[in-house]
Amino acid sequence: MKYPLIATALLAASLVGCQANPVSGRQQLVLVSEEQTQASSAQAYTQTLSEAQKQGKLSTDAALNNRVSRITDRLIAEARLMYPPSRDWQWSVAVIDEPTLNAWCMPGGKMAIYTGIVQKLKLTDDEIAQIMGHEIAHALLGHGRERMSRAIAMQGGMQIGSILAGRDLSILAPVADIALTLPHSRASESEADRYGIELAARAGFDPRAAVRLWEKMDAASGNGPPQFLSTHPAPGNRIQALNALVPQMMPIYEKAR
Repeated sequence: MKYPLIATALLAASLVGCQANPVSGRQQLVLVSEEQTQASSAQAYTQTLSEAQKQGKLSTDAALNNRVSRITDRLIAEARLMYPPSRDWQWSVAVIDEPTLNAWCMPGGKMAIYTGIVQKLKLTDDEIAQIMGHEIAHALLGHGRERMSRAIAMQGGMQIGSILAGRDLSILAPVADIALTLPHSRASESEADRYGIELAARAGFDPRAAVRLWEKMDAASGNGPPQFLSTHPAPGNRIQALNALVPQMMPIYEKAR
Protein backbone atom coordinates (compact mmCIF):
# COMPACT_ATOMS: atom_id res chain seq x y z
CA MET A 1 0.00 0.00 0.00
CA LYS A 2 2.84 2.43 0.73
CA TYR A 3 4.26 2.38 -2.82
CA PRO A 4 1.29 4.20 -4.40
CA LEU A 5 1.54 6.77 -1.59
CA ILE A 6 5.24 7.28 -2.21
CA ALA A 7 4.63 7.57 -5.94
CA THR A 8 1.91 10.14 -5.30
CA ALA A 9 4.17 12.16 -3.01
CA LEU A 10 7.03 12.13 -5.50
CA LEU A 11 4.68 13.17 -8.28
CA ALA A 12 3.44 16.05 -6.13
CA ALA A 13 7.04 17.06 -5.43
CA SER A 14 7.85 17.04 -9.13
CA LEU A 15 4.81 19.21 -9.88
CA VAL A 16 5.39 21.88 -7.22
CA GLY A 17 9.04 21.31 -6.37
CA CYS A 18 10.77 23.11 -9.23
CA GLN A 19 11.03 26.88 -9.28
CA ALA A 20 13.21 29.38 -11.09
CA ASN A 21 15.44 31.32 -8.74
CA PRO A 22 14.59 35.03 -9.23
CA VAL A 23 18.26 36.08 -9.14
CA SER A 24 19.87 33.50 -11.41
CA GLY A 25 16.84 32.24 -13.33
CA ARG A 26 18.07 28.68 -12.77
CA GLN A 27 15.47 25.98 -12.06
CA GLN A 28 15.84 24.58 -8.54
CA LEU A 29 14.30 21.73 -6.59
CA VAL A 30 12.23 23.41 -3.87
CA LEU A 31 10.36 21.23 -1.37
CA VAL A 32 10.30 23.63 1.58
CA SER A 33 9.06 27.18 1.80
CA GLU A 34 11.40 30.11 2.29
CA GLU A 35 9.75 30.69 5.68
CA GLN A 36 10.53 27.12 6.79
CA THR A 37 14.12 27.44 5.60
CA GLN A 38 14.63 30.73 7.39
CA ALA A 39 13.10 29.42 10.62
CA SER A 40 15.48 26.45 10.62
CA SER A 41 18.42 28.75 9.86
CA ALA A 42 17.50 31.20 12.62
CA GLN A 43 17.38 28.35 15.12
CA ALA A 44 20.77 27.03 13.99
CA TYR A 45 22.25 30.55 14.09
CA THR A 46 21.01 31.19 17.63
CA GLN A 47 22.46 27.89 18.77
CA THR A 48 25.81 28.57 17.07
CA LEU A 49 26.16 32.02 18.66
CA SER A 50 25.02 30.73 22.05
CA GLU A 51 27.73 28.05 22.01
CA ALA A 52 30.32 30.59 20.85
CA GLN A 53 29.34 32.94 23.66
CA LYS A 54 29.57 30.19 26.28
CA GLN A 55 33.07 29.41 25.03
CA GLY A 56 34.08 33.07 25.00
CA LYS A 57 34.49 33.02 21.24
CA LEU A 58 32.35 35.95 20.20
CA SER A 59 34.71 38.72 19.18
CA THR A 60 35.12 41.60 21.61
CA ASP A 61 37.34 43.53 19.19
CA ALA A 62 35.17 46.62 18.68
CA ALA A 63 37.25 47.89 15.77
CA LEU A 64 36.98 44.60 13.86
CA ASN A 65 33.31 44.16 14.68
CA ASN A 66 32.52 47.68 13.45
CA ARG A 67 34.64 47.15 10.35
CA VAL A 68 32.76 43.97 9.43
CA SER A 69 29.41 45.65 10.13
CA ARG A 70 30.25 48.62 7.89
CA ILE A 71 31.19 46.31 5.03
CA THR A 72 28.20 44.01 5.38
CA ASP A 73 25.79 46.95 5.72
CA ARG A 74 26.81 48.09 2.23
CA LEU A 75 26.44 44.58 0.85
CA ILE A 76 23.03 44.13 2.48
CA ALA A 77 21.78 47.36 0.90
CA GLU A 78 22.62 45.98 -2.55
CA ALA A 79 21.34 42.50 -1.71
CA ARG A 80 17.93 44.02 -0.98
CA LEU A 81 17.92 45.48 -4.49
CA MET A 82 19.17 42.29 -6.13
CA TYR A 83 16.58 40.14 -4.33
CA PRO A 84 13.74 42.33 -3.00
CA PRO A 85 12.25 39.67 -0.65
CA SER A 86 15.48 39.96 1.37
CA ARG A 87 14.27 43.38 2.54
CA ASP A 88 12.18 41.46 5.05
CA TRP A 89 15.06 39.29 6.28
CA GLN A 90 16.35 39.76 9.80
CA TRP A 91 19.95 40.35 8.75
CA SER A 92 22.66 39.77 11.34
CA VAL A 93 26.44 39.36 11.34
CA ALA A 94 28.73 37.97 14.03
CA VAL A 95 32.50 37.83 14.28
CA ILE A 96 33.64 34.56 15.82
CA ASP A 97 37.05 34.53 17.47
CA GLU A 98 38.54 31.31 16.10
CA PRO A 99 41.62 30.69 13.93
CA THR A 100 39.45 29.05 11.27
CA LEU A 101 39.53 30.23 7.65
CA ASN A 102 35.78 30.43 7.34
CA ALA A 103 32.73 32.61 6.78
CA TRP A 104 29.09 31.88 5.96
CA CYS A 105 25.64 33.29 5.41
CA MET A 106 22.59 31.19 6.22
CA PRO A 107 19.22 31.55 4.51
CA GLY A 108 17.54 34.67 5.82
CA GLY A 109 20.78 36.65 6.13
CA LYS A 110 22.34 35.16 9.27
CA MET A 111 26.09 35.69 8.79
CA ALA A 112 29.40 35.03 10.49
CA ILE A 113 33.04 35.57 9.70
CA TYR A 114 35.93 34.12 11.71
CA THR A 115 38.86 36.14 12.96
CA GLY A 116 41.26 33.56 11.55
CA ILE A 117 40.45 34.36 7.94
CA VAL A 118 40.78 38.11 8.50
CA GLN A 119 44.00 37.94 10.49
CA LYS A 120 45.87 35.12 8.75
CA LEU A 121 45.19 36.45 5.26
CA LYS A 122 45.55 40.10 6.31
CA LEU A 123 42.38 40.95 4.46
CA THR A 124 41.58 44.40 3.13
CA ASP A 125 38.05 45.79 3.26
CA ASP A 126 37.61 44.92 -0.43
CA GLU A 127 38.68 41.33 0.24
CA ILE A 128 36.34 40.96 3.23
CA ALA A 129 33.57 42.28 0.97
CA GLN A 130 34.37 39.61 -1.62
CA ILE A 131 34.11 36.85 1.00
CA MET A 132 30.88 38.13 2.49
CA GLY A 133 29.45 39.00 -0.93
CA HIS A 134 30.09 35.41 -1.99
CA GLU A 135 28.41 34.08 1.16
CA ILE A 136 25.43 36.42 0.85
CA ALA A 137 25.07 35.31 -2.78
CA HIS A 138 24.56 31.74 -1.56
CA ALA A 139 21.55 32.98 0.43
CA LEU A 140 20.14 35.12 -2.40
CA LEU A 141 20.51 32.22 -4.82
CA GLY A 142 18.57 29.89 -2.52
CA HIS A 143 21.39 27.39 -2.16
CA GLY A 144 20.53 26.51 1.45
CA ARG A 145 16.90 25.92 0.58
CA GLU A 146 17.98 23.83 -2.38
CA ARG A 147 20.24 21.67 -0.18
CA MET A 148 17.44 21.15 2.33
CA SER A 149 15.10 20.12 -0.51
CA ARG A 150 17.61 17.61 -1.84
CA ALA A 151 18.13 16.20 1.64
CA ILE A 152 14.37 15.83 2.05
CA ALA A 153 14.05 14.15 -1.35
CA MET A 154 16.68 11.62 -0.28
CA GLN A 155 14.64 10.81 2.85
CA GLY A 156 11.82 9.34 0.78
CA GLY A 157 8.42 10.05 -0.66
CA MET A 158 6.40 9.68 2.56
CA GLN A 159 8.31 12.53 4.19
CA ILE A 160 8.00 14.68 1.08
CA GLY A 161 4.25 14.18 1.18
CA SER A 162 4.06 15.16 4.85
CA ILE A 163 6.09 18.32 4.34
CA LEU A 164 4.20 19.37 1.22
CA ALA A 165 0.94 18.88 3.10
CA GLY A 166 2.28 20.83 6.10
CA ARG A 167 1.45 17.95 8.45
CA ASP A 168 4.82 16.95 9.89
CA LEU A 169 7.28 19.82 9.89
CA SER A 170 9.33 18.15 12.64
CA ILE A 171 10.98 16.22 9.81
CA LEU A 172 12.72 19.44 8.85
CA ALA A 173 14.80 19.64 12.03
CA PRO A 174 17.31 16.82 11.35
CA VAL A 175 17.26 17.56 7.63
CA ALA A 176 18.07 21.21 8.29
CA ASP A 177 20.96 20.25 10.56
CA ILE A 178 22.44 18.14 7.76
CA ALA A 179 21.74 20.58 4.95
CA LEU A 180 23.02 23.67 6.75
CA THR A 181 26.29 22.05 7.82
CA LEU A 182 27.16 20.27 4.59
CA PRO A 183 29.37 22.20 2.14
CA HIS A 184 27.92 23.66 -1.03
CA SER A 185 28.46 21.89 -4.34
CA ARG A 186 31.10 23.19 -6.74
CA ALA A 187 28.36 24.35 -9.10
CA SER A 188 26.81 26.39 -6.30
CA GLU A 189 30.20 27.82 -5.37
CA SER A 190 30.80 28.94 -8.95
CA GLU A 191 27.34 30.51 -9.08
CA ALA A 192 28.01 32.34 -5.80
CA ASP A 193 31.33 33.58 -7.20
CA ARG A 194 29.53 35.06 -10.21
CA TYR A 195 26.84 36.89 -8.23
CA GLY A 196 29.00 37.63 -5.20
CA ILE A 197 31.54 39.63 -7.17
CA GLU A 198 28.72 41.61 -8.76
CA LEU A 199 27.07 42.25 -5.40
CA ALA A 200 30.37 43.57 -4.02
CA ALA A 201 30.95 45.73 -7.10
CA ARG A 202 27.48 47.26 -6.77
CA ALA A 203 28.33 48.06 -3.14
CA GLY A 204 31.45 49.91 -4.29
CA PHE A 205 34.10 47.25 -3.58
CA ASP A 206 36.90 46.57 -6.05
CA PRO A 207 36.20 43.37 -8.05
CA ARG A 208 39.94 42.85 -8.54
CA ALA A 209 40.06 42.02 -4.84
CA ALA A 210 38.23 38.75 -5.60
CA VAL A 211 41.26 37.54 -7.54
CA ARG A 212 43.68 38.66 -4.82
CA LEU A 213 41.52 36.98 -2.17
CA TRP A 214 41.53 33.58 -3.82
CA GLU A 215 45.23 33.86 -4.55
CA LYS A 216 45.72 34.34 -0.81
CA MET A 217 43.41 31.43 -0.06
CA ASP A 218 45.33 29.24 -2.47
CA ALA A 219 48.64 30.21 -0.86
CA ALA A 220 47.23 29.54 2.60
CA SER A 221 46.07 26.05 1.64
CA GLY A 222 49.62 24.68 2.00
CA ASN A 223 49.50 20.89 1.95
CA GLY A 224 45.76 20.83 1.43
CA PRO A 225 42.79 23.16 1.30
CA PRO A 226 41.08 24.17 4.55
CA GLN A 227 37.65 22.65 5.16
CA PHE A 228 36.14 25.93 3.96
CA LEU A 229 37.49 25.16 0.48
CA SER A 230 36.86 21.40 0.36
CA THR A 231 34.19 21.57 -2.34
CA HIS A 232 35.16 24.88 -3.92
CA PRO A 233 36.36 24.98 -7.52
CA ALA A 234 40.06 24.32 -8.09
CA PRO A 235 41.98 27.53 -7.25
CA GLY A 236 43.45 27.93 -10.73
CA ASN A 237 40.07 27.55 -12.41
CA ARG A 238 38.40 29.85 -9.91
CA ILE A 239 40.98 32.60 -10.31
CA GLN A 240 40.74 32.32 -14.09
CA ALA A 241 36.94 32.60 -13.96
CA LEU A 242 37.07 35.59 -11.63
CA ASN A 243 39.68 37.30 -13.81
CA ALA A 244 37.31 36.91 -16.74
CA LEU A 245 34.54 38.59 -14.74
CA VAL A 246 36.61 41.58 -13.60
CA PRO A 247 36.29 43.60 -16.87
CA GLN A 248 32.50 43.23 -16.73
CA MET A 249 32.40 44.32 -13.08
CA MET A 250 34.77 47.31 -13.26
CA PRO A 251 32.19 49.71 -14.78
CA ILE A 252 29.70 48.72 -12.07
CA TYR A 253 32.33 49.33 -9.40
CA GLU A 254 33.42 52.65 -10.87
CA LYS A 255 29.83 53.85 -10.98
CA ALA A 256 29.21 52.80 -7.37
CA ARG A 257 32.35 54.41 -5.90
